Amino acid sequence: MADTIFALASAPGRAAVAIVRLSGSGTAAAVQALAGARPKSRRPSLRTLRRLGDGAPLDQALVLWFPGPHSYTGEDVAELHLHGGAAVIDGVTEALLGLGLRLAQPGEFTRRAFENGKLDLSQAEAIGDLVEAETDAQRRQALAQLGGDLARRHAAWREGLVEALALLEAAVDFPDEDLPAEVARGAAPVIESVAREIDAALADGERGERVREGYRIALIGAPNAGKSSLLNALAGRDAAIVTAMPGTTRDIIEVVLNLAGYRVVIGDTAGLRAPKGAIEAEGVRRATALAEAADLRLLVADAAAKDERWREAAALARPGDICVLNKRDLAPAPAGAPAVAWAKAHQLAVMDLSATYGIGLVDLKSTLTARVVQALSGGEFPAATRARHRQDLIAARGHLARASHALTEPVEVELAAEDVRLAARSLARVTGRVDPEDVLDRVFAKFCIGK
Repeated sequence: MADTIFALASAPGRAAVAIVRLSGSGTAAAVQALAGARPKSRRPSLRTLRRLGDGAPLDQALVLWFPGPHSYTGEDVAELHLHGGAAVIDGVTEALLGLGLRLAQPGEFTRRAFENGKLDLSQAEAIGDLVEAETDAQRRQALAQLGGDLARRHAAWREGLVEALALLEAAVDFPDEDLPAEVARGAAPVIESVAREIDAALADGERGERVREGYRIALIGAPNAGKSSLLNALAGRDAAIVTAMPGTTRDIIEVVLNLAGYRVVIGDTAGLRAPKGAIEAEGVRRATALAEAADLRLLVADAAAKDERWREAAALARPGDICVLNKRDLAPAPAGAPAVAWAKAHQLAVMDLSATYGIGLVDLKSTLTARVVQALSGGEFPAATRARHRQDLIAARGHLARASHALTEPVEVELAAEDVRLAARSLARVTGRVDPEDVLDRVFAKFCIGK
C-alpha cells in the first residue's frame, strides 16, 4: 500500500493563506486526529487543528475532504487551508510527521494521478507546464494539452495503425489463403495516410517546444556596436553593463520579454573578433553557439564606425535575419552603406536604430513581435510540445517507412506488421501507456513540491 503523503501546495514564505495537501489511505485518520472529525465531502469546514498529545491548538483552518477515487490523485485527499505563518506551517508539519505521514517528492501528487488513471502522461506534463506558464500562449497551450488535445491527435494516428495492423495480422494468421497481396492493398493506404500526417506535424518544426521554452533571439556584432545598449532598451531596464571599453560583455546575458503573449528570450553576446585571452575566447565561443541555436539573429552594426568589423559577426547571420544599423543619432545615412548593401544582398532585413535615444525602437519591437507570432502561432494544436514527443514521432515515422517498404513487391507481411506495431507503440509512449519507470522519474522530477 502506498504511503500517505503531504506537502505545502501553496508558495513558500509568509502569506495570508497556506495550503497543505494530503493524499493516501491514511488521510482520513490524519484529518480526524488533527481536526476531531472528518468534514463532509467537498464542503469546506472551519476546524481547530490541535497538536498531538496535549491537544494544544495549532490553528483555525478550513478543512476540505475529497474521498477517492473522485479526487485529483484518485486516492483519499484532504486540504488544510491554514494561516500562512511559518510557525503554523511548522506546527502542522510536525503533527503530520508524528502521525506517520511523509513529505511528498516533487511531482508525486500528479504521478499518483497518472498511476491511478486520472491523467495520461501528456496531461500530467501539461499540469507542470501550466504551473510554470509565464505568458498567455504558454497558458493556452498547457490548457489545451491538459484537455487532451495532444493525446487525441496521437490516439487518432494510433487507431489508424491498429486498423492496418489488424489487416496485416490476418495475413500472418492465414498464410494459405493467398491474402498478402490483398492485405498490402488494404493496409498500405492507411499507413501512408498516417505517415503523411506525421510528416506534416514534424514539418511544423518545434513550435510547441518554442512556445513552452521561448523564442530565442541572439544579438550579434562587433565589440561596441551597441548590443548591450539595445538589450537594455528592449528590456526597459539596465540588464547589461554598458561601457566604452571593447569586450565588456564576456558571457551570455539573457532577458525574457512577453511579445504578443509569447515568451521571447533575447541573448546579448560577446563582441565577435579575434579574442584576446582565454576568457574572451570562451565568450566568443558561447556567442557563436547561441547565434547558431537561435531562432532569429539581430546583426548589430555600428553606423558610426569607420571600419567594417561587423563582417566577422555577419558570417553567423542567415537569410531572414535582421541587420540593425545602430547609432543613427551619430551617423545618419548614407553612413553604414556597406553593411546595408551586404545585408540586402544576403536577404537580411535592415532597420535603423539609436539604442541610446530609442529612435526606431518601436518599429523594431513591432517587427520582432510579427516574427514571433508568425513562427509560433498555428491553426491547430502542435503534435509535440516537448523534445520527448518529437522523438517519439520521429521513431514512429521511421517504422512506418520500413513498413511501407515491406509492403512493396515482394511483400513481407510479417516485417510490415512488426514495424506497424512498433510505430503504434512509439505513439502510445506520448500518453505514457508504455513508458518505462526511468522516463516517468524524469518527467515528474521536474514538478514542484505539492504537485
